[in-house]
This record gives sequence, C-alpha cells and structure tokens, in this order.
Amino acid sequence: MADDDTDFPPGDGPSSGVSVTLTAGTLRAIRERVGQRGVSAYLERAAQRQIERDQLDELIAAFEEVHGPADPEAVAAKRARLTGEDSGSGVAA
Repeated sequence: MADDDTDFPPGDGPSSGVSVTLTAGTLRAIRERVGQRGVSAYLERAAQRQIERDQLDELIAAFEEVHGPADPEAVAAKRARLTGEDSGSGVAA
C-alpha cells in the first residue's frame, strides 16, 4: 500500500494498484507490443512521459507569459541547425 503522505516524484515510491479503463483497440495494441504481463509497466512509462510533457507545456506557458511567444522563423532556423536540415533560406530551386 502506498504511503499517500510521502511526496514521491513520478517513477519513484511503492507501487499501488488502480483500475484503468482502456478501449479494446488500445489494450490490444499495448499487448501486441509488450505481451500480457507488460501492460502495467508500459502504462507507468506512458504516464511518466505524459507528466513530463505536461510540465514542459507549463514551463513554456510560463516563459511565454513573461517573454511573449517564440518567433516561428527563429524556431525554424534553430530546428534546422539542430537537425542539420536546410531551413529553406538561400538558393531557390
């Protein structure tokens, strides 16, 4: 039984059973990937990733509240630099 008074970060602390309802197609797809006995671990990892995404969304929203939204052209240029792709500027085809 989990200690509800202790503040564990996602992925830490004792396990606690819960009931989860999934559509048949989603459950089938999960079982095809991980087998019958890997469903809980798969859902744990998926929940952790979702928490990380939610926290990132909150961080971006807080940043934009202070600094305004990111410039789409600057984002595209930095993405191109990080991925090694041409940002589309320069010589036309």
